[in-house]
Amino acid sequence: MDAIEFLTGFDNIMVKIQKLLSICQTQLEGESTETVKGLCLKLILILITGIQSINQNILIEYIMISPLFDCLVKLLCDVPTRQRHGYEVVLIITFLVNYRKYHAANPYVVKLSILDDEIALNGYGQVITSSLSEFCNQYNLEHAENQNASWFSSLTNIVGNMFISEEGGVRMQQVRANNALLLAFYEAIHLNRNFITTLAQTQTDASSPPSPNNTLSNIQDIPDLSAAPATFDVTTQPSNLLVTFFQYCSIVMQDTKTEAGTNTVKLCFLILGCITEDQYANSLMHDVSLAFKVRLHRLPMRHRKLSSDKTTSSQPLICTLLDLLVEFILSHMMKKFPMELYMLCTGVLQRILCYQKKCRIRLNFVWKELWTALISLLRFILQNENYLGKKINIFVLSIKVVNMMNFFITYGDNFLPTPGSYDELYYEVIRMHQVFDNIYSMALRYSSGDGDYKEDALKLNNTLFNVRAIIKHFNPKIEQWLASANLSTPSEEQILEIVKKNYDSLTLKLQDSLDHYERYTEMPHYGTFFTNMVNIILCDTRNNINCSLLNFTNIASEYPVI
Repeated sequence: MDAIEFLTGFDNIMVKIQKLLSICQTQLEGESTETVKGLCLKLILILITGIQSINQNILIEYIMISPLFDCLVKLLCDVPTRQRHGYEVVLIITFLVNYRKYHAANPYVVKLSILDDEIALNGYGQVITSSLSEFCNQYNLEHAENQNASWFSSLTNIVGNMFISEEGGVRMQQVRANNALLLAFYEAIHLNRNFITTLAQTQTDASSPPSPNNTLSNIQDIPDLSAAPATFDVTTQPSNLLVTFFQYCSIVMQDTKTEAGTNTVKLCFLILGCITEDQYANSLMHDVSLAFKVRLHRLPMRHRKLSSDKTTSSQPLICTLLDLLVEFILSHMMKKFPMELYMLCTGVLQRILCYQKKCRIRLNFVWKELWTALISLLRFILQNENYLGKKINIFVLSIKVVNMMNFFITYGDNFLPTPGSYDELYYEVIRMHQVFDNIYSMALRYSSGDGDYKEDALKLNNTLFNVRAIIKHFNPKIEQWLASANLSTPSEEQILEIVKKNYDSLTLKLQDSLDHYERYTEMPHYGTFFTNMVNIILCDTRNNINCSLLNFTNIASEYPVI
């Protein structure tokens, strides 16, 4: 800002900035070369990122009152321009949407929320899809190379190299670069219902973009100042934004040990929460005619083979999302427990179940995998009670997990695929009764004391009523049958038969609000998170622009002035 005032004079700054923006808009809308358009977009980004905190940058006020938004939308509609400059266009929109949006009316928030140009929205989505696809494909290649190496080499490479914790790590830099597009994805999902229709559309640009390896082959092409991931398609296979995003989530969700990694995963879960809260998005994901095979990457763990990535069969997208959530639950039971991420994960699950119950959708999914994951999470909390209980409120998460089981117990007959599925649910509760008994005992200890979690512990015990009623009802009948049959260990089939014959005498209690959830609101819960995320992206963008301009200066200096 000081430099601008020095060059233009404070009295003339408004006029000159508006003139500068008018020139940029003219070049972007006219028949200018792609190089000139790229320079104009970079100049706008320089103005936006000139100050560390975006909300303190007064220059953005002049950009906000200019007719730039319509110009950017037109650029997204043009395939060649979008392929070459789509990242910068989407990035500019995202920055401007986040300018002082908690303090005053933001016209870009309004404009993005009411945008109904299908071509522009589809182009917006293609920019995100292409960049995330490039990341996923590069990861797949490196992962395949590691799979072909020795067992020890594979372990060290996957765990040590895929997510380098140092700030300069190549993989982490790529993840951070994609955070800008994740934020753009979030803003579109959160603000614009019309964008939902693009989620499951097959996205393949017909024309090929210029190869980034050849951008310096001709002096007229200098400079290619893109400091961001390339926005071109890297695969000829039909895909869509949801397919790509699910695979991307499966990769980045492997890194929750660093703060940066945790923030990326948190943003992914917030996006998933917004998606699963939308009725139309849910209808798309549950549509059996929209079936895709998706490769979900899984964290290497000691109890399973390294080559444990899961390529789903051709199935509705909601099944893939459930697979992703189950995998997260099972693979993040660690000492550095990601409590907030688990709360967000269970929130996404609750939204899915509420939609299925409401619409009576009987999804062909192996629900036993989810029940096993939820019970395993309760068991982990029990085993680490002394450590976790000193750091976090383990009862809040335990309540959400038990209520998830309550949801199946109470409403399962409305959406489970077969009556046998309901029997299997009861079998899992009976089989793992010791976990529920111990959870009840733990909560009873806390509710009887004077600790901070007394009320939550009491609430947890109340949520366990139906689970304990099932255990108390069926266990004596199973023991009675074993005694009469002179057996010590029943088979699964025998227990299921006992369950089927004794439903009528079971008494359960209808628990309140199982099929209701608090709708997502950005403020006040996540305002600080998004402010920090925007400032980090702004800093990275400014550094990337500086590097690209420096590279261009060095290249240009090698050519004689004619």
